[in-house]
Amino acid sequence: MDRNPDASFFEGTPRCCELCPRRCRAARAAGERGVCGAADEIRVARAALHMWEEPPISGTAGSGAIFFSGCSMACVYCQNQEISVGGFGVPISSARLVEIMLELQDAGAANINLVTATHYAWALPDAVSTARRRGLDIPIVYNTSGYERVSALRALTGTVDVWLTDFKYADGALAGRLSGAPDYPEIARRALIEMASQVERGAGELFDKAGMLKRGLIVRHLVLPGHVDDSLRVLDLIWKTAGDVAISVMNQYTPNNRMRAQGGALCGPLADADYERVLDHADDLGFSTMYWQQGGTVGESFIPPFDATGVAAREEEPASPQVRKSPAEGEPL
Repeated sequence: MDRNPDASFFEGTPRCCELCPRRCRAARAAGERGVCGAADEIRVARAALHMWEEPPISGTAGSGAIFFSGCSMACVYCQNQEISVGGFGVPISSARLVEIMLELQDAGAANINLVTATHYAWALPDAVSTARRRGLDIPIVYNTSGYERVSALRALTGTVDVWLTDFKYADGALAGRLSGAPDYPEIARRALIEMASQVERGAGELFDKAGMLKRGLIVRHLVLPGHVDDSLRVLDLIWKTAGDVAISVMNQYTPNNRMRAQGGALCGPLADADYERVLDHADDLGFSTMYWQQGGTVGESFIPPFDATGVAAREEEPASPQVRKSPAEGEPL
């Protein structure tokens, strides 16, 4: 793979980290943790086949999901708090990351699904390039919150085949209250433009004969109880920004312990009528490719067990996951 000239953006990271829009400048190489919770090591909580993505991502074989620890967002309702802010995970080397990709391919994975990898993006081009040289021939999926710097996305040109991105909010005040990111709508809009542009420059969306996505973009939106009006505005913004892109509208919101204890709209599941209202609006706008969910999603929660499955090398003893208490635990909204 030819070197991407934009990859120079990653040089110096994580000495003074500005990977994500928070640009906290943490000296991660010296052991300082960024806002995302990451320091100098790559930390992974699980690496296994995952069946609960959209049909052209999981298919019948499963997506090879690598769940990274830490997150640049701070969503109070996060279903994966154990790894997003709780610090659960096993430190691995870049070489081990390459091995994990190859092992997932050997297990039959339809793709390599990098889940919340923003704060480790600096390590991805070399890891993927090395894996490609060693026989990796399945797509790389970048599974992101949408809170991304355009410079970082450009540095991933040629590394990522499929963008699987969230678009969480249209209202900055809501994004600030629920995720500590009042700039989220504009950041996500710019990121979406860049992702769509990369797909277009790469000759457009590509599916194989089995209907699996080999190159392209899917924009996800989780409908939050009590915030349906913002969901409608999100769909408007996606349509205005990227046109008739593939979207995935999700009803799987499951309140975590903090939300249950706090009460209010986010302490319970989404009402069916509210979900239907959002789906109808997507139809009215004209989205021709839309994935949606039917009953049972809240009960299942689509949350895999974060138990370090697949992280340790096969010849090693099972790794002991490290847990770091979140500094935000128990803080008020």
